[in-house]
Formats: sequence, C-alpha cells, structure tokens
Amino acid sequence: MNIEEITAQITDIVIKYAPKFALAIITLVVGMWIIKRLMKFIEPQINKATKDETLGTFLGSILGTLLKVMLLLSVASMFGIDTTSFIAIFGAVMVGVGMALNGSIGHIASGVMLMIFKPFKVGDLVVIGGGQTTGTVDAINAFNTVLATLDNKRVIIANGNVTANDITNISGQGIVGVELTYGIAYNADIDKAKKVIQSVGDECPYVLNNPAQGVVVANLGDSSVDLATRPFCKSEHYWDTLFYMQENVKNSLMPRELASHSQTWRFT
Repeated sequence: MNIEEITAQITDIVIKYAPKFALAIITLVVGMWIIKRLMKFIEPQINKATKDETLGTFLGSILGTLLKVMLLLSVASMFGIDTTSFIAIFGAVMVGVGMALNGSIGHIASGVMLMIFKPFKVGDLVVIGGGQTTGTVDAINAFNTVLATLDNKRVIIANGNVTANDITNISGQGIVGVELTYGIAYNADIDKAKKVIQSVGDECPYVLNNPAQGVVVANLGDSSVDLATRPFCKSEHYWDTLFYMQENVKNSLMPRELASHSQTWRFT
C-alpha cells in the first residue's frame, strides 16, 4: 500500500466521521449547557415541593447525574454504538466496580438513610461520634457529610461513619440548654455565688426566659462545691451563650469565692 492509498483512506475516514464527530461534540456541549440551566430551574422547584433544602439538593444531584448519563448515551449512539450493548457492558462494569468499592456503596446507602430519617439537616449544629466532632452541617453529599467547625475548619466525614456513630443534634429542638458547672470553695458563700451566676444569665442577651434558668448545688466534690446551671437559648446562639456565661461568671465571682485548687473552676 503506497502513500497515496493511505492518504485516500484517511481522507475517506475523515469525510465519513468528521460530521458525526462535530455533531457529537456540539450535542455534548449544548446538552451540558441545557442540563445546567435546567437544573437551576428544577432544583428550586424540588426544594419547594419537598420543603427540605437538604433533600432537594440531594435529589437534584441524582437527577442531574441521570440526565448527564442519558446525554452521554445519546452522543455514543451518534457514532453508531449499540447503546443496548453499551448499557449491558456498563452494568457489568458497575457490578465489578461495586464489588471493588463495597465501602463506598455503603456510604451511599448511609447517605440515603440520612435523607430518609433526617437526624439533622443543613445548618444544624451537631456532635458526631460522642463528642469527637462538633460543627454546623454544611452539606450532605452522596458519599460524605461536611461540617464547618467553630474555628472554620472543614471536616468531611464518610456517611457510613456518621450513621455508625452517635449523633447529637444540638439544633434539633430549636432551643437548647447550655450545660455549665462551676466549682466554688467550701468556705464560699453559696447563696451569693448562685445569685451571681443567675444574674449573669439574666443579663445575657441570648438567654430565654422560658424555660427559666436555675442554679443548683449539683455535687459536693473533694475540694469544691459544684454549682450547675442550664440557661436556654436558641440553637444558633449556643456558642454565644456558652462563651458569654463563661467569661462573665468568671469576672463577676470574687476570687475569694473560688476555691484555690486549679481543678475547682471549670465549666462543662
């Protein structure tokens, strides 16, 4: 075969497939653009229908993925590829991938469970794993849940690890009690210390009147009398209330009312 024949064959192939290739590229680009625009319209409608932004976003991502898969199959058919066979091959590949990614599939299943049972939603303040991770839920994805911590760190937890651990939803009830314990010396004036702690709570702009705050003697320790209080606030003001109480109780209580032992002054 001489160079002229090779050139002629290449030219024939280009003439035959160039229009199909160009049409496929145009279809792919335009299709992706249409899907993007369509999802911008559909996602708010899903959120409105489900009345749950978290679930709406999750369903929207699944729908967007399905539309893209359908687009790719359409593009493949333009080249004369038998999409039926392609789907069968794709299914077989997915089975193999599923076996290799057994843990990842489990995370997807856990993500679905989070969507169904809704132990928390985007924006909730939660504690995952018995206090190991605390943060505000930023996103619930197919494979993982994203938390934003108080110091603005981004923590990504696999959904399987979320559902396998204890979950405390601090924002779950709308209002939350801030558990605080203060240790004072045995020779301190208990009534005065209780009034100081109560007054700080009364002055805190985040503390609610109902349920009312109280201060009680919770424990007689080896070196301190432990006073416990639980001011209630809106869930979004949890940290503001905790830090306000911590600082102002410390500043309000006289040094002689605090036990000298370093372990006496504390909060939980």
